[in-house]
Amino acid sequence: MAEVLVVGGGIGGVVAAVELRKRLGRSHGVTLVDKGGRHVFAPSFLWVMMGWRRPEQVQRDLTLLSRRGIRTTIAEVRRVDPASRIVETSAGPLGYDRLVLAPGAELAPELLPGFETGARNLYTLEGLQKLREDLATFRKGRVVVLVSRTPFKCPAAPYEAAFLLDYHFRRSGIRDSVSVDIVTPEPQPMPVAGPEVGKSLVAMLSGRGINYHPQGKPSRIDPEAREIALESGERIPYDLLVGVPPHRAPAFVRESGLTDATGWVPVDPRTLKTSANGVYAIGDVASLKLPNGMFLPKAGVFAHGQAEAVAKTIAADLTSRGEAKTFDGMGYCWVETGFGKAAFGSGDFYASPSPQVALRPSARYLRWGKVLFEKYWFWKWF
Repeated sequence: MAEVLVVGGGIGGVVAAVELRKRLGRSHGVTLVDKGGRHVFAPSFLWVMMGWRRPEQVQRDLTLLSRRGIRTTIAEVRRVDPASRIVETSAGPLGYDRLVLAPGAELAPELLPGFETGARNLYTLEGLQKLREDLATFRKGRVVVLVSRTPFKCPAAPYEAAFLLDYHFRRSGIRDSVSVDIVTPEPQPMPVAGPEVGKSLVAMLSGRGINYHPQGKPSRIDPEAREIALESGERIPYDLLVGVPPHRAPAFVRESGLTDATGWVPVDPRTLKTSANGVYAIGDVASLKLPNGMFLPKAGVFAHGQAEAVAKTIAADLTSRGEAKTFDGMGYCWVETGFGKAAFGSGDFYASPSPQVALRPSARYLRWGKVLFEKYWFWKWF
């Protein structure tokens, strides 16, 4: 009997665990380890900001997976030892025959001085709830959406946030008294998707009166002066700051010997295998270099596809049934724009010499696709 251990209860971890359980039968064990014990569906985060969802509506208890025969251990992972095939946790050591690392990216706001006190964190439910309270009383001034560092997960999220903030202020009748800006170190929106997608998004931002400041890397935030200091020496004032914090791999991953100079775990782009025998890395923690030298974005759709590929590969290996699967690099995402509409980007990110991605114009039916996807997600996996 083999033991397959999945670390992380996000999109990739949940899909991997469920698919493994389904394909391995009862002759092998599947254990999911997660520190918080809650699956938090990040694609719905901005709906919390807008008051369209409550925090509890976008979460599920991971112990519900026990109904599928998946053991769930709620514990903090402290160390991974690929040589001995042991994962040390706060609940004790766990051995494995195959290991799927899907812990996601760790948010590290402390890496940008002033972020923790000066910005509302766009990537935490607590930060979004506070932002929702701010919006209830904000009547005039400058709102800045700031991307601290690259890479960051959910590449469309800061742009969606800007569109939805613009929508909120227009709906409230105060848009003439509020300016909305995006400051990012990126050369264009969602650069991996290609120049045409970037140009389309810049045009969409301009059409809504949202000011775009590319290639602006912040060095610090001054909460007292309400200013963002850029490495170029420029200072950008704000009245309300909405921030994407710096990201990094979790400490136990950084200390495992599996990361490279990027700070993330390099994997085979097709099999998701790491440098350690029997260890796979999927989702935000993985580093996948594309033919054009850029890296695959950190997004849930890729974590999902990678999880399915790894689960099928491990199951074929352990049971000698079925076929191994490779990850094909196909991906998509919604870009919600407010007014009941969303744009939709999709394509082949593994295409050579560069990703082939198209962006469908904003439309109501596309936004309904996102709403239905959320409902499908919770029904399918929980």
